[in-house]
Amino acid sequence: MTETRNEIHECGDDLKVLFVGLGAVGQRHLHNLRALLGNKVEVMAWRTGKNNHVHFDHSLEQKTGALEKRYGLNVVPSLEEALNQKPQIVFIANPSSLHVPVALAAAEAGCHLFIEKPLSNSTMGLDELQAIVQKKSLHVMVGFQFRFNPGLRAVKQLIDDGAIGKVVSCQVHWGEYLPGWHPWEDYRKSYSAQEDLGGGVILTLCHPFDYLRWLIGEIQSVSAISGLVGGLELEVEDTANINVEFQSGVIGTVHLDYVQRPPSHWIQITGQTGTIKWDNADGTVTYYQADEQKWHAIPSPPGFERNNMFLDEVQHFFDCLYKNEEPVVSLNDGIRALEIALAAKESGVQRKVIEVSSEYVFKNV
Repeated sequence: MTETRNEIHECGDDLKVLFVGLGAVGQRHLHNLRALLGNKVEVMAWRTGKNNHVHFDHSLEQKTGALEKRYGLNVVPSLEEALNQKPQIVFIANPSSLHVPVALAAAEAGCHLFIEKPLSNSTMGLDELQAIVQKKSLHVMVGFQFRFNPGLRAVKQLIDDGAIGKVVSCQVHWGEYLPGWHPWEDYRKSYSAQEDLGGGVILTLCHPFDYLRWLIGEIQSVSAISGLVGGLELEVEDTANINVEFQSGVIGTVHLDYVQRPPSHWIQITGQTGTIKWDNADGTVTYYQADEQKWHAIPSPPGFERNNMFLDEVQHFFDCLYKNEEPVVSLNDGIRALEIALAAKESGVQRKVIEVSSEYVFKNV
């Protein structure tokens, strides 16, 4: 979708967007929105945190008012006042456990929603949100940006084209040292480290539960071993090994941790006639086809960088609003990924296989 950037004209000159939460990811979306729309959009922000670190302009001093100066924000004192100003779109990027109350209020006000992943740390309120969204015909997109990764898109194309035959198994490995994510702040105070804010490695690094569904199909059960073993002084799990079973019979494993240095994020998918590998470090996809007995490589596109995924997902969100495209990651996709993550967390506590169904998760949250 990169080629369509900077072509968001349909929104007009009276677009008003509200941001709730301006940590690293909230600022990234705001930075990209400005890159795509410039000053065509009026931006409001409701933020309760005291973090004034400006992530995309290090020439600014980190002090009160720096965010407002960098992004041209109209900061409002309450969500109610913000919604009274009738924004058409709300970006929700506050801590995970606070997403749903904001989404419900914004949806009731008739706002389209971009909600960061995970949707929440429970499924409470999501059935109500679905009903409001359907009743008011709202657009909702969930921030699983790896759907826009060119390497993973190449992996999906290879699978869909039958390049490795019927998929048999998959392995995902993602380890990344939590204290290194935002070195300017105490990682122990971040939402990723706090249970009541929706932290823990399973929820925070829940992307594989979304992209595996997209690549391979629906996940029907999970079993996990998780623990606090990394010596990071946290109150949440920092390491997890999760077995996943797909409805198709494919079996897989997902390893997640807050500990590994250097970071490592890769996928291997085994089929009846070959193997596909993707490594986030350089974006390369390699695949082996048994009939040729050789490996092939698909390099990352020239000039690709991490922020391209976030740019493309914001562009796509506006295409959904103004060109009537279907969202790549719908509200239902976000709910399903959350259900899988919650089941994995529960399995890590109970040490048993858990069938991933809405009925189970709703009953046990």
